[in-house]
Amino acid sequence: MKPGSLDPDRPAVDVVVPFAGSDERLEVLVEWLSALRRGPGDTLVIADNRPAARDCQRGDVRVVDAGDFRGSYHARNVGARAGNAPWLLFVDADVTPATDLLDRLFEPAPSERAAVLAGAVRDEAPEPGTGTLAQRYAWLKASMSQEHTLSHEGAAFAQTANCAVRRDAFAAAGGFADRVRSGGDADLCLRLARMGWQLESRPLAAVVHHNRQTVPRMLAQRARHGAGAAWLGREHPGVLPARSLPGVVRWGARRAAAGARSLAAGDRDEALVGLLDGPAVLAFEVGRCLPNHRLLQPGSRQRR
Repeated sequence: MKPGSLDPDRPAVDVVVPFAGSDERLEVLVEWLSALRRGPGDTLVIADNRPAARDCQRGDVRVVDAGDFRGSYHARNVGARAGNAPWLLFVDADVTPATDLLDRLFEPAPSERAAVLAGAVRDEAPEPGTGTLAQRYAWLKASMSQEHTLSHEGAAFAQTANCAVRRDAFAAAGGFADRVRSGGDADLCLRLARMGWQLESRPLAAVVHHNRQTVPRMLAQRARHGAGAAWLGREHPGVLPARSLPGVVRWGARRAAAGARSLAAGDRDEALVGLLDGPAVLAFEVGRCLPNHRLLQPGSRQRR
């Protein structure tokens, strides 16, 4: 039995994790969720987004069937409906949270108008001599840090890798846009901001993000994020404007040249960053041309 919350006054939280991986990965997810230090009223929910999903209980963790439509934001909405705590905590299946995450999110207590609490997301640090090029690049760039998304002037948002949302505000906003592939977290935060709600940062409430292991998968992720950015620009004009592709190509060439010089000087980390910066940004910008809405897949189940 995990020790309870050290703060008896903090509100109860429903922890929601969308999931679409293997059975083995599901067991790992159940294990780390169960390790969270919890208080009265806290619940743990995995929204299983696989076609063969079914409702079940795995120890302290409730698994709910979210397999009628493949999409992480759809799964988050289904998971949110499974509980009734005053706060929701959305985390991703590819992170590992600190065991005291729930308590730290509420230190200090949120203001009355705070609807979103942005916890920290730290990229997994490869051990010396280990890790792939893609993993090391993500760590060197702190690619998943909330500081990147919180710094967007007039369009700050928290990533659902570690994001608590007040349930009343979530319901009033209608939850996530559940048919999109990317950008649903930013869209929700921007809609809440227009409704007069506020976002607060919780840099000490941390999760560790396990990044893509290969450069092609990393670039595919950047392209998907680019598709989300284009959709956000249509939904919220002026947000995340596109960069000039010729300008990106020229900048990428300069970064590659700097990377080559660093490699010649024996600085492998600077070389890696220089050589991959251009492809990463180009993938994001080209990704703006990709569709961001998911279609109903053949064989998908309609929710009864």
